[in-house]
Amino acid sequence: MNVRRQRISGIAVAAVTALGLGTLSACSGASAAGNTEKFDVVASFYPMAFLAQQIGGDHVNVTSLTEPGQEPHDLEISAKQTAQLQESDAVLYLKDLQPSVDDAVAQSEVKTKIDAASLTTLEKHGNEVGGHAAEHDDHEDEESSGLDPHIWLDPVRYAQVAEGVGKAFEKADPDHAADYRTNTAALVKKLDALDTEFEDGLAHTKSKVFLTTHAAFGYVAERYGLTEEAINGLDPESEPSAARVKELEKMAKADGVTTVFYETLVSDKTAKTIAADAGLKTDVLDPIEGITDKSRGNNYFSVQRANLKALQTALGAK
Repeated sequence: MNVRRQRISGIAVAAVTALGLGTLSACSGASAAGNTEKFDVVASFYPMAFLAQQIGGDHVNVTSLTEPGQEPHDLEISAKQTAQLQESDAVLYLKDLQPSVDDAVAQSEVKTKIDAASLTTLEKHGNEVGGHAAEHDDHEDEESSGLDPHIWLDPVRYAQVAEGVGKAFEKADPDHAADYRTNTAALVKKLDALDTEFEDGLAHTKSKVFLTTHAAFGYVAERYGLTEEAINGLDPESEPSAARVKELEKMAKADGVTTVFYETLVSDKTAKTIAADAGLKTDVLDPIEGITDKSRGNNYFSVQRANLKALQTALGAK
């Protein structure tokens, strides 16, 4: 499933104002979603809200349907949120990630509906994704039939989505099109730089295999020549089978794996169980589905850089 690496096209950015990288003060689910003097955007969850705020700047009022700390896959939209959605000027979401959002968007009369999944390419990712097909992984992942939605973790794909969102904003709110265009170019430039940081930071490592409890990093593995081993099919609260732990321990020794990664919004029980049995360390690899006080950073870029540092440590970057 290797994707030929595509560099983000260089965009000349002249005299642009640096986009603030702070938390999204306008992205609280409690804020008004519609009927404001600004361009009202409802975003499905943090990565979409971040894009909307960075591209829209002062011209937009952004509301996130998913509260900080809430697992986005489990979101059930309330009647109040449905009403807010109806009153908004645009909705930005990622189709097939949150079924309740998909249903609400389909039934709404919002004029501008922006599906991030349609702005880049999605792929199927199974239990193991990356730069090589390891012989020790001989089982099929039952949950690999669908497309992997975690496109925002890949700076290149996220930039492609940003460009599409920018164009959608320009069309829906032409009075501020020039600012949307400028903000989009600045954001893409920062994502291009982040892509370079990941490429350079992961180019020379002792190991190329990392182990996660959530198969969220397939695009990252693909982009930077790594292999993600994920403990798919396991409930976050359940313990892995003895056979699976033995398989993972064998894989860890063969590929020089040192760390089991877990995420901030779910229990770390599975990771710690496997780590204890296999003699491995544990650490956080954040899928950036929401920002909380447990996050290693207060925005997309700072958490991505924390992820890069964690991967470099685990993989033995030279």
